[in-house]
Amino acid sequence: MSGTQSKPQIIGAPFSTYVRVCRIVAEEKGIAYDLVPARPHSAAVDAVHPFGRIPILRHGALELYESRAIVGYLEATFPEPRLIPADPVAAARVEQWVSLVNTTLDPILVRRYVLAYMMPPEGGPDRDKIAAVLPQVEKALGLIAAAVAENGHLVGDGFTYADANLVPILDYVARTPEGGAIIEASGALKAAMAGWAARPSVAATRP
Repeated sequence: MSGTQSKPQIIGAPFSTYVRVCRIVAEEKGIAYDLVPARPHSAAVDAVHPFGRIPILRHGALELYESRAIVGYLEATFPEPRLIPADPVAAARVEQWVSLVNTTLDPILVRRYVLAYMMPPEGGPDRDKIAAVLPQVEKALGLIAAAVAENGHLVGDGFTYADANLVPILDYVARTPEGGAIIEASGALKAAMAGWAARPSVAATRP
């Protein structure tokens, strides 16, 4: 059976931001898929990813890891509705945002900030780490707020992969005291997040 003839499986933990990105994309495209819960470094994950990370996509004989590769495959295999615009400039803007989030904003907002609340080494919020990263959190959220101010999306006037790639991160940031306050005070970002939250794909994948 070829990869395009079987039901895709998205393998990973529902709480993972990047697992959720792949699920949002699949939901937006109306793809019938199975979520196969698996944690990082589990036997099922280690068998595919050389460093035991999630998400993983299995589609027939195909096994893919890394969310960017997975989304690119889903976009090419299930092209409608498009989440990466056909226009080369708009597509480049989407890729720019995805790259910025993956390389810079995710480490700031999730790895250094959110996890200081959710997974502190000694059981309580790591106040020193939070205080140290907070200026960068404010800068990151300000950058996003400015981008969505015109029409509630990062690129163009519709939902794209750029938005899908950011939603899971912002959902966690909104649950923190400082991050939630910054979002609440930003009319543009608050409105954009409300619009994203109302999408069936976002609601269906919320952990």
